[in-house]
Amino acid sequence: MRIPVVALALAMALPAHAQLDFGRMLDLGKKAVEVGQQVQEATKEYTTQEEVQLGEGITAGFLGAAHLYPDDRLQRYVNRVGRWIALQSERPDLPWTFGVIDTETINAFAMPGGTVMVSSGLVKRLASESELAGVLAHEIAHVVKKHQLSAIQSDAGWSAAATGAKAYAADRIGRSGGDVLGLKSQLANAGVDLVKDGLFLRPLDRSMEYEADRMGVVLATRAGYDPYGLVAVLTMLAQVKPEESAASITFSTHPSPTDRLAELEKVVPVDLEKYARQPQVEARFRQTLGKR
Repeated sequence: MRIPVVALALAMALPAHAQLDFGRMLDLGKKAVEVGQQVQEATKEYTTQEEVQLGEGITAGFLGAAHLYPDDRLQRYVNRVGRWIALQSERPDLPWTFGVIDTETINAFAMPGGTVMVSSGLVKRLASESELAGVLAHEIAHVVKKHQLSAIQSDAGWSAAATGAKAYAADRIGRSGGDVLGLKSQLANAGVDLVKDGLFLRPLDRSMEYEADRMGVVLATRAGYDPYGLVAVLTMLAQVKPEESAASITFSTHPSPTDRLAELEKVVPVDLEKYARQPQVEARFRQTLGKR
């Protein structure tokens, strides 16, 4: 598993003296233009490297509060399924990493740069590998379309902090000729703060969720799975009571499963019907989870 290694590396890369000085960073905001060849301004497109580094910081923040599910076999299995689907996307070269966190809540989420996590509580409620594929494909679609990154950048408070972080790193790079504190440390630290401040946990725009559903169905189908795997998951979620504690996060951060199903029904191509007989891979899924 790559996730624990990432978390350890980030923890070692963020000494106390490297904590973000937001006042200093904001003062240096204007210098981002002068040294723009080293780092882009926060209002512009993030490079892939910056996106990945920010996502690693967010991952570290999550893993500071949640543990991975203690089943190496399941972790490898979810990674294999996720990476295979990611190869069918428009961003196959990202450092895709998939993990199962140890919580009974029903949830899945993706970080900028290609880290995807799904809760053990959700995995246990699934019935086949095609359903798992539908869930992972939805999250992969968020990363491909940079939905989380767009949401982060649209937040006024985060935009100011991100501008300062980049300017501060750029200033140090420009004056030293090298990566002293490093853009990686700055963005990773900012990613951890996003989790602490709750900014990353805010709901995405409904249109982003619907787009990820549509793209997720296509990605899962490309990967050889039954295109109705995600539909089956949404149907299952529609039967879960919103007041259930395990489902509270999902229902507070996503449109209702009924609304998502209605939107999918409007746009899913009729052509996908011919792929409805693609495998659901129930036996392998049940064997991995120890289900009978």
